[in-house]
Amino acid sequence: MNRGGTAHRAYSVVVFVVLASLDNVAIGLVPPLYGSIGTDLGVGEGHIALATTVMFMISAVAAIGWAYAGDRTNRKPVLLAGTAIWVVGTAWSGVSDSYVSFLLSQVVAAVGLGGVASVSFSVVSDLISPRRRGLVMSFWGLSQGVGTLAGTLLGGLLGAGDWRRPFLTVAAAGVVAGVAYLFTYDVPRGDSEPELADVEYDERIHAGDLPRILARRTNVWLILQGFSAQVAFGSLVWLPVLFRARAEDQGYSTATAVVVGSVFATLFQLGGAFSILGGLAGDRLQKRTPRGRALVAAIGMLAAVPLYVVLYFVPMRIDVPDGGSTGAIIGAVLTNVVTEPTVGLSLLVAVVALALTSANSPNWFALIADVNPPEHRGTVYSLGNLLNGAGRAGGNALVGVAFRGLSQAFPPPLNYAVGLAAFQLFFIPTGIMYWLASRTVARDMENTHAALATYADSHEHEPVAMREPRP
Repeated sequence: MNRGGTAHRAYSVVVFVVLASLDNVAIGLVPPLYGSIGTDLGVGEGHIALATTVMFMISAVAAIGWAYAGDRTNRKPVLLAGTAIWVVGTAWSGVSDSYVSFLLSQVVAAVGLGGVASVSFSVVSDLISPRRRGLVMSFWGLSQGVGTLAGTLLGGLLGAGDWRRPFLTVAAAGVVAGVAYLFTYDVPRGDSEPELADVEYDERIHAGDLPRILARRTNVWLILQGFSAQVAFGSLVWLPVLFRARAEDQGYSTATAVVVGSVFATLFQLGGAFSILGGLAGDRLQKRTPRGRALVAAIGMLAAVPLYVVLYFVPMRIDVPDGGSTGAIIGAVLTNVVTEPTVGLSLLVAVVALALTSANSPNWFALIADVNPPEHRGTVYSLGNLLNGAGRAGGNALVGVAFRGLSQAFPPPLNYAVGLAAFQLFFIPTGIMYWLASRTVARDMENTHAALATYADSHEHEPVAMREPRP
């Protein structure tokens, strides 16, 4: 592969997507194995769940330090170090023989995982030209969601007989991905910016740059929107509970209802795959107006709210074999999509709603790259990710409290429907913040590109290695 050529860049993007997916696989391994790990290590499931909570918190906080290091220094060794640390921590989890050892191993893994997403985001933003950022960022973001689902599936399947096996398998995969990363294009900072095509960009973030970052008003809205958005997204993990309660309300046994709830929740999450369309729409509208990406995200968030409310209150008639095998129940649910109009309508509404809200992710990634110079992007991403994590944890916890309170006035499954519908209202401030961002993004983009052009003018006579055309 030619260094920096089209093939080398494409290979590099694929490796970064795999890395982003793998770190989420590692995060998703533990929840399906709470019982198995707890039993083997002699503690309750709550202790293992605590390890997962600690992992999320440490990963989000560590990401800020990693992002700053990546924006300050050479990003390739920083990303390699992060990968090596989470691989060591994940392998250590697989050989832990006590709860303390397992908890410490998860802490180590979390420290490394915090570096992968934030630093790789910065690198990917420099690999892709501005006109294609939405599309490529949709694949990068989608890979993270797929990774989490894959981790959950891998933990359940490989860990059914031995909970240690998934950790060791994923750690081995991390080693392979790390080796593959050694051969990726060492992307020059600012390589995708047209203004910097003929100069070597050597700017780095400094400790006093936070006021400059927050002075770009678009950054403020991009960071803050994540909290309210993730409160709503965090509540969606209760979808299986809603559909399980609906099945129980129709007279099905708990065992059957659990399978029904899981299958319906999985089907309804398929709309997230349409984030690619959101990225394409953002790219297309961005060619017409600098407000394009922010408007696509704002419209998606606001338009999805009534659809979610409809989804939670549309009555569903479920027809599955009570007490049947898992395969038989899954087959019956899939058949219901075609034979039961209420099920088909619910699935359609869910897919459209999730497709609309999924426009958030790729356009958020692209907007961060649009309004910030290359040396600030990783840090801005990590600050937003910290708010995302806080909002997601808050949504997940608060909705459970809401369900219990509502159960005094509304019997199941109505309490779940009312609670989930109420939490989707958090998408409204998110949409408003994207609209506010659309009002400032043109100015912030103009200022950023002007600064890059000024840098290029002052360094235009310095020698620079020839670069291949960007994809």
